[in-house]
Amino acid sequence: MAFRPLVVLSLLLTLLVGAPAPTYADHHFNGKDGQTPEHSPIEEASHDHEGLLDKPPVKELLPLEDLRAFTKAYETIRAVYVEEIDDKKLLEYAIRGMLGELDPHSAYLDESSFEDLQVNTTGEFGGLGIEVGMEDGFVKVVSPIDDTPAERAGIDAGDLIIKIDDSTVKGLSLNEAVNKMRGPTGTDIKLTIVREGEDQPLEFVITRDIIKVKSVRSEVLEEHFGYIRIAQFQLHTGPNIIDAVEKMRAENDIKGFILDLRNNPGGVLQASVDVAGAFLKNSMVVYTEGRFDDSNEKYYADANDVTDGIPIVVLINDGSASASEIVAGALQDHSRAVIIGTRSFGKGSVQTVIPITEEKAIKLTTALYFTPKGRSIQAHGIEPDISVERVRVTAIKKRSIVTEAELSGRLDNTQGKENENAKQRQDEQRTKQENFQNKDNQLYEALNLLKGLSILSNAQNVGDAEEKRKEDQKENPQT
Repeated sequence: MAFRPLVVLSLLLTLLVGAPAPTYADHHFNGKDGQTPEHSPIEEASHDHEGLLDKPPVKELLPLEDLRAFTKAYETIRAVYVEEIDDKKLLEYAIRGMLGELDPHSAYLDESSFEDLQVNTTGEFGGLGIEVGMEDGFVKVVSPIDDTPAERAGIDAGDLIIKIDDSTVKGLSLNEAVNKMRGPTGTDIKLTIVREGEDQPLEFVITRDIIKVKSVRSEVLEEHFGYIRIAQFQLHTGPNIIDAVEKMRAENDIKGFILDLRNNPGGVLQASVDVAGAFLKNSMVVYTEGRFDDSNEKYYADANDVTDGIPIVVLINDGSASASEIVAGALQDHSRAVIIGTRSFGKGSVQTVIPITEEKAIKLTTALYFTPKGRSIQAHGIEPDISVERVRVTAIKKRSIVTEAELSGRLDNTQGKENENAKQRQDEQRTKQENFQNKDNQLYEALNLLKGLSILSNAQNVGDAEEKRKEDQKENPQT
């Protein structure tokens, strides 16, 4: 039967108008720029997609001439293209094309991509362990994930992948590049990377593995300071943070916390609200604005600050995106934490996952998010309060000096052995600090800042207590 343009026009109108999508039970998926490991970005999808489809905005009628041009192009491709392509595939290409031209984060999710997006929120998947996006036709590494093959191989945030094995990436879609990076566990892949500051491309051979992302890990530094690292915002990150804080405080005299969000690509929107809410009291965390009422939402912290107001330092860098920026921005706006590091990624848009069939969906940018003070993060990021670049620190050769303890005829310290032990502990601590500084100078600076904040906070508390004592004496003088 001869192909008729009217049939295509009817199909197109069905695509553009459509019927309401089936309800999707759990649609709060999100990630930095929709990235999943070796996947295109998945993002904050916490909105009710039914409202988006059932209440289309009132606009002018569809442009008939442009629809005719589309049907003509469709008919020509179908009839003349060198290889025969069925209508199903051509219409899928049309959907991909529409979404691909909108922004870097809107995308069509076929059955495989849709499944991957759901798996990502559980924290286990196969691949290399990198969050990726597209830039100038190449695959850009947004951030490597903690303790994965890519991170261990030395892949850095900002690296541009120009070749996968011996095939150039230029001209591939993000999904096509992602599929090339996937493969059976235990097999090797060669990535050729362009890195800022390097004269020549770098080559990395990485062995694929099952990636298990542990969202939260924590430890106590120097007995009194809690360190919390969030690798990715998953469904249970909020409760995990609260558990980590309470456990460290129960077992140690914690005087402050470092929250490390470096190279964290984001994740579930509600998880970022839960994390920020663990350190705030009855405060707004973030709000979103879009064209639909359902896109305009405000998110608030719960009533309790589980740290009871002790000092917090937040670490960010150019690999911190989306949900990470929501947390950092909220704590910064409410003066609850000092932000240290480098400017964040700048992912300030919200993507909603809208199923269009039982097995396929579209991920569509539906809103922008703003910090409590109305700052847009989109394409700008969070500026740290204190800028600290990641560098390798080299100690200056120590001068040869003579101390009082080495002088002939000196007076001995009456505390003797006690001071000698204290000096030994100080020497050991100094050695640890030097190693710490060389390994991670940003974390080293954050810890020093936290120590200072803790000292000031303790001094303030002592001063407040003394003031209160004096006031009580005035009101109730002793007779």
